[in-house]
Amino acid sequence: MMKKKILAAGLAAVLALSLAACGGDSGETPEEDAAPTGIAVQVEEIGADTIYTENTVSGQLVAEDEATIMVAASAKCTAVYAEAGDEVKAGDVLCTLDLGSTLASHNAASINYRSSVQSYNDQSAVFAKQIALLEKSVQDLKELYEIGAASQIEIDQAELQLQTAVAQRNSTLSQLEAGMQNALSNVEQLDTVLENVDARGNVIAPSSGTLVTMNATEGGFISNTMPVAVIDGVEQMKAVVQVSEALVPKLSAGDTANVSVSAANQSFEAVIRSVERAANVQTRLYTVTLTLPSGTDGLLAGMFADVTFHTDVSENTIVVPTEAVLTRGETQYVFVVEDGAARYVEVTAGLTGNGVTEILTGLTAGQQLVTVGQAYLNDGDPVRIVSGTETPEVPEETEADAPEDGEGQGE
Repeated sequence: MMKKKILAAGLAAVLALSLAACGGDSGETPEEDAAPTGIAVQVEEIGADTIYTENTVSGQLVAEDEATIMVAASAKCTAVYAEAGDEVKAGDVLCTLDLGSTLASHNAASINYRSSVQSYNDQSAVFAKQIALLEKSVQDLKELYEIGAASQIEIDQAELQLQTAVAQRNSTLSQLEAGMQNALSNVEQLDTVLENVDARGNVIAPSSGTLVTMNATEGGFISNTMPVAVIDGVEQMKAVVQVSEALVPKLSAGDTANVSVSAANQSFEAVIRSVERAANVQTRLYTVTLTLPSGTDGLLAGMFADVTFHTDVSENTIVVPTEAVLTRGETQYVFVVEDGAARYVEVTAGLTGNGVTEILTGLTAGQQLVTVGQAYLNDGDPVRIVSGTETPEVPEETEADAPEDGEGQGE
């Protein structure tokens, strides 16, 4: 009897284990951790910075040795900052001259030259339209004559008007061109006077080296017959580039620029030595000369150089990565993260350069700007911020909610 009870208990245990095993194969698993919610994005805190516009032009390298600084005018020296024997660098201010009247004359001559060029272009455009109309009138009358709707006298009168207009155009433009060339000559003469002199009358060292001669003395006068200073430079190179009329007013002697010489695999900062204020007659471009750092290896005369000027500087302004700014039509917008959700913000962009954009309105320092994943967001979407080492997954899209042209819906 006891053996039967033991056998029955054993069978019951085996059956319980068998049922438990069957339950484990039913596909049920312990409750797992809930999957993270929200669209994964990367953000950065918005802050104030400095931004500037970059303008890159190409030119060539030119070799130079001794630098002689001449000012083709008599002027009083108001301050001296270096003396013979000093080591100077390109862009250093050597002395200051009282060239107020000369600078004013140069400015007036430059304005006169630009005005004469504008007058020539305006008159040329007016004559072009007038002559085109007269030529069409002659052609129309000839066609009407073929069908008997105009007379030969009318054609002759129209042709005479055309010839008169052409003669008047040639005479007027010839006079305007003579005035333009005369204005250009005045500017070039004053350019010679003001070479190596900035807009404040400071004489700028065009190259680095030893100041072997310094004829300027404080309170004294410099003469147009002898150099203000002579610099005995070490092996020196300069870059010469041509810039447009839109860029030249923003450049001055002593400013810096970045120079890249791909043939020598070299990049460095250079100093603007001079900026011509008169355009080349053929190209309508302005010559800018920059002094390169001395002792830079691998540079040869004739090599091509890319020069990048930094202009239109805006300081202490909101600056964000350019790729964070989305566009739909004429509207620019971004997404920021607030309380775990994406918020659509329309912005007004300002300067752009070097992969960043200035934001004039819409954002303030300290906000969390979405920089990765913003193209898949809508206003109010829950988001999950991930680190820069993680790759935000692209959310599954349906035909109804897929962004247009790769842009966020924002609504």
